[in-house]
Amino acid sequence: MSAEISGFRRFLHWGPIAALSIIKCITLTTLYMNSMWWPPNESFAGFAHQALFLLLSTLATFNYVMATLTGPGLMPKRWHPKDPKAAQFLQYCKKCEGYKAPRSHHCRKCDRCVKKMDHHCPWINHCVGWANHAYFTYFLLFSILGSLQGTVVLCCSFWRGIYRYYYLTHGLTHLASVQFTLLSIIMCILGMGLAIGVVIGLSMLLFIQLKTIVNNQTGIEIWIVEKAIYRRYRNADCDDEFLYPYDLGWRSNLRLVFNDECQKRGDGIEWPVAEGCDQYTLTREQLAQKEEKRARTRTFRCIRPVTGRWLPIFSQGWRVCVAAPCSDEPRISLRPNDLIKVTRFRNHWLFGERVLSEQELAGDKKRQRKGPIRGWFPRRSAVEVIEAVQEGSGGDGNSETPTPLAQNGNAHSHLKQQQRNGHAKKYM
Repeated sequence: MSAEISGFRRFLHWGPIAALSIIKCITLTTLYMNSMWWPPNESFAGFAHQALFLLLSTLATFNYVMATLTGPGLMPKRWHPKDPKAAQFLQYCKKCEGYKAPRSHHCRKCDRCVKKMDHHCPWINHCVGWANHAYFTYFLLFSILGSLQGTVVLCCSFWRGIYRYYYLTHGLTHLASVQFTLLSIIMCILGMGLAIGVVIGLSMLLFIQLKTIVNNQTGIEIWIVEKAIYRRYRNADCDDEFLYPYDLGWRSNLRLVFNDECQKRGDGIEWPVAEGCDQYTLTREQLAQKEEKRARTRTFRCIRPVTGRWLPIFSQGWRVCVAAPCSDEPRISLRPNDLIKVTRFRNHWLFGERVLSEQELAGDKKRQRKGPIRGWFPRRSAVEVIEAVQEGSGGDGNSETPTPLAQNGNAHSHLKQQQRNGHAKKYM
């Protein structure tokens, strides 16, 4: 999905189509049932009730459209900091051919670096970040309130509709106002289910969003902070205490998102920081974590073809499919003898980056392979390459030669040995 998609073309995706369809289904069904349950033309209270519902539905739709069209704010391609010395504290993005500003991250779906990226939302077909965080939060709030009111209307209408015969036979004709047809009762039940589902699902998401806004953190930064704390807990030699630089107090944090422009103040590149921190406090921690990640990287060699499918049941078996990672990260295809730099480990899956061949590095288009080079692949399809030290009678009496352990007949036996030796250890 390209980040350059503009205008209403961004709505031509299953996410926005499904989201808008759900909103309009709840709205139209609620209006129809409310016209029988509490007609707006019979009392001022009924009119005000329906006007409130229409207002909430309109605000939810408006903020949804604005969150989609505004976008999160994208980093310019080939971006470099104004001060060349600051580049040493920033991560470099190979895809965008530029540096990542503080709090920016590369989105695989948008294929661009996003300012203050929180997450990629398929329902708006865009990321949630610096520029549209407020619109997205308002959309959640008004959708919940509107769906909650719709749930009350639909439940009360359904109750009166199924007891219509009782009301008529017991002289309560003023309560027998809801009359069902086959289509209307189906729509009422469907509308109730959708409204209740929206209230439950979006309430959990709104809670998460408000928690991140109050702490001035994104979902990605929460993970970075957790790793920073764990890194200092594990390394006794690490004396410097990590202080999250963007928490300015809950009032200031709220004002950064919810303001008159309904947009983050500033440019999304430079941020106000807490006392004792600077613009690169978090980026230095990210670089340190990346360095540790590279240090624990292990090399694996592919011993059987990998299709790159999400559920390779025919080539890998049902056990591998059942234990598939619960992640939208890509799966990579591999060929025998491919080398992979692995950084994450699961019982039946590994995450790593395929080492490009010399022809691919040279830019030979005929040798270029389709698909991602970084992602998950089944563990049983590869074995670890261990550099063994061989003693020889050289001039100095010793020589060290790295030799891959996983070759030919040794491959499968080494794989079984790995599995027996507790390869289930997980590295996050």
